[in-house]
Amino acid sequence: MRSPWLPTLTVALILTACGKGQEQKPTGPPATLITSHQVQTMAMDVVEQTTGSLESLVDPKISAEVSGKVLRMEAVPGRAVRQGQILAVLDPADATLAQRADAAEVRRLEALSRQQEKLAERQQQLVAKGFISHNAGEDVRAQRDALKEQLAAAQARLEATTRNLGKTRITAPADGVVDTQIASVGDYLRPGDPLCTLVANGKLRAHLPFPESAISRIKRGTPVRLTSPQVPGRVYESKISEIRPGISTGARTMEALVELDSDGSLHGGGSIDARVVIESKAAALAVPEQSVVLRPAGRVVYVIQDGKARQQVVRIGARQAGMIEITEGLKGGEQVVQEGAGFLTDGAPVALKAAHGQPAP
Repeated sequence: MRSPWLPTLTVALILTACGKGQEQKPTGPPATLITSHQVQTMAMDVVEQTTGSLESLVDPKISAEVSGKVLRMEAVPGRAVRQGQILAVLDPADATLAQRADAAEVRRLEALSRQQEKLAERQQQLVAKGFISHNAGEDVRAQRDALKEQLAAAQARLEATTRNLGKTRITAPADGVVDTQIASVGDYLRPGDPLCTLVANGKLRAHLPFPESAISRIKRGTPVRLTSPQVPGRVYESKISEIRPGISTGARTMEALVELDSDGSLHGGGSIDARVVIESKAAALAVPEQSVVLRPAGRVVYVIQDGKARQQVVRIGARQAGMIEITEGLKGGEQVVQEGAGFLTDGAPVALKAAHGQPAP
């Protein structure tokens, strides 16, 4: 015979089981898996970084200094040249004739000057013996002195024509690369007519724009490290040589100038990246960059307290090697959220992530 209490007992057991299941269900939002970092001090440099441009300090336009027809042209665009190397040769015929004429005039005046010197000596002897008057001797000496002046002028003209003859061979004033060729073989050039342009890459100047807030911290002599996409991986060391007094009205920047020797590896007109250390701090409070997130209150970090993430507004400073300086808001020693900070709100429950991505025991 079936017991009348069996249905009642079954219902009671079912209700009891349901009650236990409800008691085990967690309340509130689930904990967010995070990693943490203890706030500590570290040595940190306060750095200003910028991108500027390069200017060649020696960028001459080569021009003719004497008249003549171009007989030979060695200034080919793209050709590297050394200081003193011939770029072009002009017809030296006119300069040679002028040099010969001046040389002949010098020789003529030298002969006359020697003759007049001997005559002056004889006249002086005759004056001493009383054979001629003193005034006659003075006239001869005056003629001798006049010839000396004429000879000096002729020698100066000879030096000038000799120099002009040398200028028919146009040479590079510095090491560099020919940029553009303007004149060609057969062209007749006059003094000042352009021949070619040369880019000398040995001495360069970097123009570096910095924000106006850095004016008081960047000075002449401040060390600077320079890198360029022209030579990836290479670092050039130099110092701030000049700071221009004006501030750009558009970008609100000031311009610092840095001179550097590139040994030909850098070229004017290219870009240059600069890193200037304006202050070194021996003990700066720092957290990982991913610990600092933006919220309506500003930049915040999440401090771990009693299993919850507590929002803390902070002010930041320098950045270095994935770390960011905290200038206000933390005292040091706090545990802050590193990975997962971007998913948190103030008071959210958190759980430390183990190596395999599950909550740590």
